[in-house]
Amino acid sequence: MGAALSGMTEGSNGSGVGPGLGDIPESCVACVFLYLTPPEICNLARLNRAFRGAASSDAVWEAKLPANYQDLLNLVPPERYQNMPKKDIFALLSRPVPVDDGNKEVWLDRVTGRVCMSISARAMAITGIEDRRYWNWLPTEESRFHEVAYLQQIWWFEVDGAVKFPFPADLYTISFRLHVGKFSKRLGRRVCYFEHTHGLDIKPVKFELSTSDGQQASSECCLDETAHDEINGNHKRGCWIDYKVGEFIVSHTDPATEVRFSMKQIDCTHSKGGLCVDAVYIVPSDLRQHKQRVLK
Repeated sequence: MGAALSGMTEGSNGSGVGPGLGDIPESCVACVFLYLTPPEICNLARLNRAFRGAASSDAVWEAKLPANYQDLLNLVPPERYQNMPKKDIFALLSRPVPVDDGNKEVWLDRVTGRVCMSISARAMAITGIEDRRYWNWLPTEESRFHEVAYLQQIWWFEVDGAVKFPFPADLYTISFRLHVGKFSKRLGRRVCYFEHTHGLDIKPVKFELSTSDGQQASSECCLDETAHDEINGNHKRGCWIDYKVGEFIVSHTDPATEVRFSMKQIDCTHSKGGLCVDAVYIVPSDLRQHKQRVLK
């Protein structure tokens, strides 16, 4: 079978056994590539010269880029993309592009070409963050921003953020990436500590979002339900989990959409502590299923 496939890829000029894949016009291959994902196109590019040529076509890769990809390129120094073919532009934008002094990142999903964003804890307004009695910054390799905010103890727990960006038309989900408990590496092994973890199981945290065009969404969730989790086998402690805030729809790129989001538990009858806040993610809703752990 391998020999037969080799003959098909070589075409009539190379194999002498009749037409093969090598005889398909490059323009026809390019038309087929319009219906494939970028990883599929890159894999097929290895078959022969026609497939390789079609896989480098600007028309093919422009179809994989969002309609407003120039807005993303404007975040990159011009010398990095001048005279660059569309295939290389896609590759450039599929890597995280830092925004706001590196406190936010934007990138294209490598399979769908759709826009995703992450917003670090540094880019949010966190009540009491300046006071080390309440919060500390922990360096870590487990965050794409290389640090997380760690809550030791506080009575008024509130985290707010906002972003204004020309998101392409799509349905997006916002989620907070959180970790109950403190963690570190000891003798090369990951170790979690829960001595400061308290008050997160008494009342739920409220998540909210609103957009500049009037959309709103909210949800509630207890961040630490040890007894309940043990019964259901769904352990939150010691794991990074994405907590869904809600969804919003973008119908038009222009004007840019402003999104405000928050996480709060402001019942001052008890203190809370032992929580790591990494980032907020904004991704197309149907891409969420590819993430490891997301709580609705």
